[in-house]
Amino acid sequence: MNPKLKDNGKEPLIVNLGEMTIANQNFRTALWTGDFLQITVMCVPPCEEIGLERHEDTDQLLIVMQGYASVVMGKKHCQMEFRQKACEGDVILIPAGMWHNVMNCGREPLKIASVYAPPNHPWGTVQDRREDEAY
Repeated sequence: MNPKLKDNGKEPLIVNLGEMTIANQNFRTALWTGDFLQITVMCVPPCEEIGLERHEDTDQLLIVMQGYASVVMGKKHCQMEFRQKACEGDVILIPAGMWHNVMNCGREPLKIASVYAPPNHPWGTVQDRREDEAY
């Protein structure tokens, strides 16, 4: 079964995460939101970024499915001690409470799958652009 790009959370699901991530054209789309875990897919246009953020009580795993990224992390928002590049197939692990940003440094959209534990966004989140409020 190939579900549409929508939140299928709290129901059993088998999905090709790579296909769903590449198909996503929104900045963020929730694919599955459970009680203890959430999976979203993201599309970051060239020369844009996710934006500096911190999830106080949520660990995050990012999987780069397409493109090239520059990743920064730090314990303080003004002090990014960790700086590294990431590309297709790389996994980025972000501990809870860590400030972080992911920037698209390539010429094509950066396609990322994101796993939050516990969930970080409301069930059914679809965010067309970074500037838009999630709904």
